[in-house]
Amino acid sequence: MDFTEGLIDLDVPGLGNTTGFLNLGTSFKYQIVSDAEGELAMSGALVVDWGGTGSRVVDAAPFTTLTPTWYAGKGFGFLPQSMKFLKPFGITVQLGYSFPTESSMTTFDEFTRVRSTISGPQFLVWGGTLQYSMPYLKSMVVNFGFPDFINSLTPLVELNLETQTANFDGGERTTGTMNPGLIYNNEKYQMSVEAIIPMNRASGDGVGVIAALHLHLDGIFPDSLGKPLFGSAEKSTDD
Repeated sequence: MDFTEGLIDLDVPGLGNTTGFLNLGTSFKYQIVSDAEGELAMSGALVVDWGGTGSRVVDAAPFTTLTPTWYAGKGFGFLPQSMKFLKPFGITVQLGYSFPTESSMTTFDEFTRVRSTISGPQFLVWGGTLQYSMPYLKSMVVNFGFPDFINSLTPLVELNLETQTANFDGGERTTGTMNPGLIYNNEKYQMSVEAIIPMNRASGDGVGVIAALHLHLDGIFPDSLGKPLFGSAEKSTDD
């Protein structure tokens, strides 16, 4: 289970600067396929965006949104030795369907005394990444003797898109961003920094930046929070 929270800082021409938190997000994920030899993994998840937990000044939705999602990742270790420097490449894809728990919600602005109805649109959520793993290059292809920091990096390009499928708002149906960036990963945490480049005018007209920090509880607290909830990571010695 994952928890996500985002802080948005918007600089809108003519309207000034606005800062606020997005809705709290949770993700309940279950791995369906784990093939280490074939470098293939698949997972299913239910992503929940909890309505009303974020700030309306950054357009955090007042209703909860559910997104059943399928994830898959594939490595390029199957390539021949003549193409060994392509083996650290990997791709991931995701496909989900996002729908609100309410088709619409009526709100009342106490300042303007105006009552308005907000529709809850439905989206096909899709995208993926292309990555190049420096840890894989060092351990599985060739060790160039780079510093540990370089050997812990993964450059990537990420695509995040959504296509509106119901309760249309009259705008562009497909919006999204392309996010080139870097991931730094070690046993205890993962940090990433990516640029946010709009794919079309409806997605925005400026370039932004996003940063994320993921804590590996199994590395930080291996004897408590990092333990599996069900079963054991180690086989019994009695077998």
